Amino acid sequence: MNIKTLKKLKKIKLEIKKNNEYFLLNNNSKKKNKYLFLLKRYKLYNNIIDIYKQYKTQKKDILDLIELASESQDEQLLKSINLEISLLIEKIKKSLKKIKKSLKEKEINKNSAIIELRAGTGGNEACIFVEEILRMYTMYFKEVSWKFKLLSYTTNSYKGYKEVIIKIYGKNVYNILKYESGVHRVQRIPETEAQGRLHTSAITVAVLPEINKKLKIYLNPEEIKRESFRSRGAGGQNVNKTETAIRLTHLPTGLIAECQEERSQHKNLEKAMKVLKDRILNLKISKQIKQISTKRKLLISTGDRSLKIRTYNFHKGRVTDHRLKKSFYNLEEFLNGKIENLINEFKYFKQTD
Repeated sequence: MNIKTLKKLKKIKLEIKKNNEYFLLNNNSKKKNKYLFLLKRYKLYNNIIDIYKQYKTQKKDILDLIELASESQDEQLLKSINLEISLLIEKIKKSLKKIKKSLKEKEINKNSAIIELRAGTGGNEACIFVEEILRMYTMYFKEVSWKFKLLSYTTNSYKGYKEVIIKIYGKNVYNILKYESGVHRVQRIPETEAQGRLHTSAITVAVLPEINKKLKIYLNPEEIKRESFRSRGAGGQNVNKTETAIRLTHLPTGLIAECQEERSQHKNLEKAMKVLKDRILNLKISKQIKQISTKRKLLISTGDRSLKIRTYNFHKGRVTDHRLKKSFYNLEEFLNGKIENLINEFKYFKQTD
């Protein structure tokens, strides 16, 4: 095990000690939510240390067996020792793999996240709803004093957006927003509906963690397909006469990133490259963040209404979270960014289930 890994484990031990002190002082604390959050984190850290203790025990057992073998001339015993050492080496490999996996999960930068909004079933109505949910989130971000930046967007020819990608910065952003991933369904009578019929449309929301800046990734220029095109505004008209917008395709993975918000092609290239690197890094750790990776692939590929996590019913002024199995009759406030209560309620529901 390298020095870097040992230093990380030392930090985790200190964190466990701090958590222990908190539990001793606050066992009957009224701050139940904070207590439960710390308890969950304490269990995660303790699990890493337990695996490390197993690793140390297995290593010591191998050294003891080697010492025993050096003192013995019994061929049968030596065969038995060699077999036992082989089994312990396999166990050590598994222990190291578990430790690396757990530590990689901790390398997610929880103070920034990327949200991808995409129109699913419902055509123009779904694109309009993407714009409304984008507005809902940005108003919420302002309420909680988070900063955000538009990375990429694709407009719809009628109204709204086919896709929007934004980056958010703030304390513990990823942990707070990660449960927003899923299909968000809308039920209402569209503007274009002449007969007053209720329509159901859907969009997908995927919340991805951003990897810490310490982790670097090298991209081979020969493996990146670069395309330039003219920036497009609402209605699909060209904003610039020159091709300043950039689209990058990573050929080995098929991942695509594009940027058109800057007037300079060079600046658009820089931003698109940053988005592409983030996506490739997220792909590399997808096995460690199962909740994000499996859900992201499923949601982005389908956008099916049947996979809903939340329904916004305009006719009844109701928002229903299907995981909590609970409805809130404040749709207008909700769409104006007043979503903190629901986010917190679901976060603590997940921590205690």
